[in-house]
Amino acid sequence: MRRALSLPVLAAASLAVALALVAPPAAAQNNNRVPVPLGSKGPPPVGPTPPVLVVEPVAMMIATFDADGDGKVTRDEMHKGVAKSFAAIDTGNTGKLGYIAFADWAERWLGNATALPGPFEVDSDGDNQITLAELQARFDAVFTRLDVNKDNVLVRAELLTIRPDVIRGYDRRGRPNVP
Repeated sequence: MRRALSLPVLAAASLAVALALVAPPAAAQNNNRVPVPLGSKGPPPVGPTPPVLVVEPVAMMIATFDADGDGKVTRDEMHKGVAKSFAAIDTGNTGKLGYIAFADWAERWLGNATALPGPFEVDSDGDNQITLAELQARFDAVFTRLDVNKDNVLVRAELLTIRPDVIRGYDRRGRPNVP
């Protein structure tokens, strides 16, 4: 003989079943979803896509030297900005920065004490001291490398570096390498 369920028990059981069907379990939720652009063909990306454009710390610093606000940095603006940054760290007016003071300079102006250019590539004569002339020479080399159209002016687009293979595990087109 079957027994009829009471109305409160039946209502509670129905509610539990409805909640189980509607609310997915926490383990099934994916908060790390990658958006798929509309109109894209093929399966959605497996993981986060690698950055395509990056800015080197030295390029970010050069961008701040745009004294007249025209969106361009001339070599002269860069030289004045580098001199100002050097003077801010060379508080004793010695005209030289040791490697520790250079790390302080890099921390303040490049965002990290180990950012490039590093002291070994700036100290051209190897005397463990960095002069303003050595720092200017290194910035001149960076400026020349970044000045793609060789017009002696850097625009924001020239300060960006395209690096699709920044993250290990991706090929040059930004697709995951699958072994």
